[in-house]
Order: sequence, then structure tokens, then C-alpha cells
Amino acid sequence: MTYSVAVSGASGYAGGEILRLLAAHPDVEIRTVTAHSNAGQPLVAHQPHLRSLAHLTLQDTTPEILAGHDIVFLALPHGQSGQYTDALGDTPLVIDAGADHRLTSSTEWDAFYGGAFHEPWTYGVPELVVGGGKQREALRGATRIAAPGCNASTVSLSLAPGVAAGVIDPGDIVSVLAVGPSGAGKSLKTNLLASEILGSANPYAVGGTHRHIPEIRQALAAARPSTGSGPSTGSGPSTGSGTQDIRISFTPVLVPMSRGILATSTAPIVDGVRDAEIRQAWESAYGDETFVQLLPEGSFPRTADVLGANTALLGLAIDRAANRVTVVTAVDNLVKGTAGAAVQSMNIALGLPETRALSVNGVAP
Repeated sequence: MTYSVAVSGASGYAGGEILRLLAAHPDVEIRTVTAHSNAGQPLVAHQPHLRSLAHLTLQDTTPEILAGHDIVFLALPHGQSGQYTDALGDTPLVIDAGADHRLTSSTEWDAFYGGAFHEPWTYGVPELVVGGGKQREALRGATRIAAPGCNASTVSLSLAPGVAAGVIDPGDIVSVLAVGPSGAGKSLKTNLLASEILGSANPYAVGGTHRHIPEIRQALAAARPSTGSGPSTGSGPSTGSGTQDIRISFTPVLVPMSRGILATSTAPIVDGVRDAEIRQAWESAYGDETFVQLLPEGSFPRTADVLGANTALLGLAIDRAANRVTVVTAVDNLVKGTAGAAVQSMNIALGLPETRALSVNGVAP
């Protein structure tokens, strides 16, 4: 069976990456691409690298144009997806790459985003440890999927195995991330100009203000066996229960690379836990995974190693002097962080091979 697909926000970075991956997918046909201010223009005027899709023209983003497809991807700014998802009730599968359907807590939404709160959907991070299992089980047969925030999924994948195994204390997490500006989208902003970021590293959203913080706390709360299925399936409580004792200091730093996230996350080791138990927690979680890989002891990833790949590479260190675990994780924010997670989740939901149209191989140099 060939599935018809519409992609909104197709002139942006996330929408373009979704299209790049889907263009190589044998089970889908990209029929419709939409935009707002760029509607009426050829897709290749904004995505000149997508030569196989040169026949497509950007149409207006309206519920009527998006309707009538088997699958709709929404790659819109935060707060804009809900107005369309409400009108796509007859669409068999809708995948939102924005934040509108990620959070289970309306209180957290109001605190970090504001505006209308929309129902949580199934979270699109298949490898995430959830209540002793994996999130992919919730994705099988799903009809509404919330693709993750790139920073949030990177940190969650970094630490969830340790939380699930009870070897780290999630009450004192510190994460510092080097991130590329493509995560901020194509909007023209002074702080994203080349003259502002080249040769410089610039922190932003400092002091607990970044919007991905509640998403991380929600995912790590779901990693605990006793609280598992709620937040992971999108059917959990709307009060943010279970996250109160998960505390994270989260600091992203904008660096001059177009793509990539390098997240360094640390957490205290629980008293009495042995070194072998710590590493075993991550090995058990990811030993059979294709796209999330723990590197050999003493090895740590570079963002260059995952460029263009749907891969998260993790390096783990045990710092007994500080009594903390350090996990360094590299992802391509546009692939594993966004579009790759969305396509991987689509494959699972439709019962297709999970790896279809996705690669573990990056591009080098």
C-alpha cells in the first residue's frame, strides 16, 4: 500500500527534513506541500536540495488542503498546530513536529508556552524507556503522534536508563547543550545572523526558562516503572504529577554549526550503586537498539559523527570524585531530534519496518 502524504511548513527546516526523508520512502507518496507566506512558490525555491520534489508547488496551509491524505505532518511554529489538528479528525495519521501536543500538564503548558492547551498525543521517541518497557509499544497503531523537541529527546534518552534502573538521582540533573541554530527555524532573527554567531558561543534561555524543560521532566518521570504509561501515551494526568522531584538545570548554548546537538548531562549516583550496575543500565536499555547506541567505555561522540543520520550516540563516564554519572550525547537536531523521530514513529504506527528510509550512517567530512 502507498500512503498519500501532506507536509505543512514545507519551506522551513523541519518540514524540509521531513520531505528529504520521505522522498526516499518506498511506501509514501508526497502529494501536497504547504506554507504560509511562501505559498504559491515552487518548493525548490526554498528547498533547492530536494531535486526529486521539484514538481511540487507550495500551497496555502488550510484544513481543507491538508485533509484527504492518509498522513499529515505538521511542521509549524509552536502554538500553531492545534488550529489544524482540531479540523483533521478524519485523517488516519497526523504527526505534529511542534510542541502543541507534547505536554500532559496544562499547568506546565501555561507556564512555558501559554495560549490554548491541546490534548497530549502519543510521544514520538520509540527508544525512550517507559515504565520498564519502551515507548515504541505505545506507538504501534497510533493515529496521533507528537514528535519530540530535539533538546528534550536528547537529554531524555541520555538519562532515562539511569532513572529507570534507579542508579541515578533525578533530583539534581545538570545538562549543558551545544546546539546549532537550525533548531530555531528559518525566521530572521538578529541573534541568528552569521555575523552574530560565527566565532562565538552564546547561551540562551538560561535559568530554567527553556521550553523543553517540562518535556524532559515528563519523559524522565515516565521512565520510572511505577509511573510508566501515563505521560508516554498521552493519556496521563493534566496536573504534571510525578515530576515534582525531578529537577534539572538546563542551559543551551548556541554554537556556529548549522546542525547538531552535543548534550552533556550529569546526575548524582545513588548510594550503594556499583560502577558495573551503572553501565549495565545503559547497555540493557540500548544494546538492541539500531538508532540509539552506547559507545565503548572511554569513547565519546562528536556531532560530526551523526550529521544526516537518525542516530543518537552516547558516551558514559562515572565520576566517583564527584559521585556523578556523565552522559555525552550527540544527535542531528533535524534528523533524530525532529524529522527522523517523526518518520521512525510513522513507520511503527503503520506496521512498517522501523528503519525504513532512515540511516545510521552520517555524512563526513
